[in-house]
Amino acid sequence: MRNRDKLLAVARAAFTAAAGPVSLEGVAREAGVGIGTLYRHFPTREDLVEAVYATQLDEVTASAATLLRELPPDAALRAWMGNYAAFFTTKRGMIDTLRAGWATGRITTPNTRERLTAAIATLLSAGAETGSLRTDINPDDLTLMLLGICTAAADAPDQVTRLLDLVMDALRTAG
Repeated sequence: MRNRDKLLAVARAAFTAAAGPVSLEGVAREAGVGIGTLYRHFPTREDLVEAVYATQLDEVTASAATLLRELPPDAALRAWMGNYAAFFTTKRGMIDTLRAGWATGRITTPNTRERLTAAIATLLSAGAETGSLRTDINPDDLTLMLLGICTAAADAPDQVTRLLDLVMDALRTAG
């Protein structure tokens, strides 16, 4: 399992940094394993991409509950939005493979939007209960706003940060 985890971590970093296709040989080399080990765990590029995507989706959705245990709801939501932006950045390096895999059925189509919206709903609800976040926010609207911000400012991480801060200002209650 250790090699698989190393491969996933290296692949995730490579997909995040990539401007173009990621070399599977490079992923194996960076993980300190042979290409045969990579193919034993992930027989195709699609298998590796799907595993990285699924792992990161699990992490970003689960982080909502973790953040709520550690932070006030408004701070937890802002931290979670940063996690989402990181997830989106990684996905950009895999999107062509994901789309092709989803279209052919080689990669299972996840219920990404529903899972993200559920995490957002949990955070918004906690903030509404404490009075730190507005009660009239539709979680699906926030999901779309985050997608729009990350898509429009994909190549400008500082702008993404500023825009997420502006969104938080709009979500907090006055006072």
